Amino acid sequence: MTEPLFRTDPYLKTAQAEVTGVTPEGGIVLDRSIFYPKGGGQPGDSGALRWSGGRTEIAGAVKAPDGTLVLVPAEEAPLPPVGATVETRIDWDRRYRFMRMHTALHLLSVVVPLPVTGGQIGAEKSRLDFDMPEIIHDREFIQARIGQLVAADSPVTDEWITEAELDASPGLVKTLSVKPPRGAGHIRLVRIGTGADPVDLQPCGGTHVRSTGEIRSVHVGKIENKGKSNRRISITLEA
Repeated sequence: MTEPLFRTDPYLKTAQAEVTGVTPEGGIVLDRSIFYPKGGGQPGDSGALRWSGGRTEIAGAVKAPDGTLVLVPAEEAPLPPVGATVETRIDWDRRYRFMRMHTALHLLSVVVPLPVTGGQIGAEKSRLDFDMPEIIHDREFIQARIGQLVAADSPVTDEWITEAELDASPGLVKTLSVKPPRGAGHIRLVRIGTGADPVDLQPCGGTHVRSTGEIRSVHVGKIENKGKSNRRISITLEA
């Protein structure tokens, strides 16, 4: 099983690892990885691997059905030999933008406290869809409130609870379309703020910034009607 270095330190840009396998499709499996695999609306990381005598570009990272973390090489890229020690490097600018976007979407879910029906994180634009039969806040209110939460520079941390504890607190789950993965016996929570009444606390497996101040300026787009009771709110970030 690959050790998920991105989980303990999402700010790692490089790390050494050993190639433990190559999948029938040509994917690369490492013993430890800084590459976040696609999931929860967050794209998989891209980057590169270097080893003695070779280099390959990594187009993305995914999680196989059995949970194995697999790096997807660019088309026709060379594969490192099994057992080789490789230097791994992620496209940090892209990843960091995803981290800022992901944390900003958590703040959006705070300002619009309604069930989330879908979402997507992108480098240029991200969105959440809400079960919102009637508009509860206009764009200007959402923009101003998110700005206040960003400016508060609240810390962002994670913690773990058991599946039983999550079952006892179903209100922690905001998403209707994606449920926290089960089977391991524990669930990761991302907390924004401190104390008994944090800004936000919800299950999440993605990568986040250390504090909301790192998000910097958020621009909230128009509220779009995407169905009978489904409305979409998109955000963009300053560079």
